[in-house]
Amino acid sequence: MIDLSPRQIQILRSIIEEYIETAEPVGSETLDRKYNLGVSPATIRNEMVYLAKQGYLTKTHSSAGRAPTPIAMKLYVNELMKEKELSVADEVSAKERVWDARRELDPFLHEATKALAEKSRALGIALTGSKRLYHAGYSNLLQMPEFYDIEVMRHVLNLIEEISLLEEIFDFGMSENPIRIVYGSELGNKHLDPIGVIFMNFTVQNIPCRLGVIGSCRFDYPYVIPMMKYFRSLVQQLTEQGMAA
Repeated sequence: MIDLSPRQIQILRSIIEEYIETAEPVGSETLDRKYNLGVSPATIRNEMVYLAKQGYLTKTHSSAGRAPTPIAMKLYVNELMKEKELSVADEVSAKERVWDARRELDPFLHEATKALAEKSRALGIALTGSKRLYHAGYSNLLQMPEFYDIEVMRHVLNLIEEISLLEEIFDFGMSENPIRIVYGSELGNKHLDPIGVIFMNFTVQNIPCRLGVIGSCRFDYPYVIPMMKYFRSLVQQLTEQGMAA
């Protein structure tokens, strides 16, 4: 477990969940008002200063509040959040979307990107080793405040047009975790700072594939992560049954 006190973990979790809900940097007054932290605003501020020094929070130019860094968001996903249990309806609807296309890779990826876009309310993407790209759900981006910025939107669209840039993001996210996350602020392009990419790798008939979603870094992680895991299990089932490339 991370070297933070229970109180610091509670404050960090509250900041992350408030930021995910509002898309705004979080101040100590908000935490004191909305969350039952049991300490004074001054204590909250001191702990936020400490969390910032440890690399978990960053201060934005436009607000006195703090926003979580990629380190904090990955910590939240890996250790602090509680995953939601998918409903039977969620699982059935996701499986139905791809089941008729299960025998061949091309229609499967086409349907999988549409289903992931619908479930995550983000942009669904898939990429094969032969550089075949599938995408769906562009309109979902327009519902996120981050994409009201035309430069952010332009740079995300450029990722789709320049497959090599998308491949760089996937390679950057290489890790032992089956579900991987990359944040725009890790990539050195300020216009991608607000975005997040969640994806997984798999192989069909020796063809490497990536399947995932692009959206705001404020994904509904307790829902999206188990949904991605469910899609991973579907992929494994279908490849074991002999999906054709």
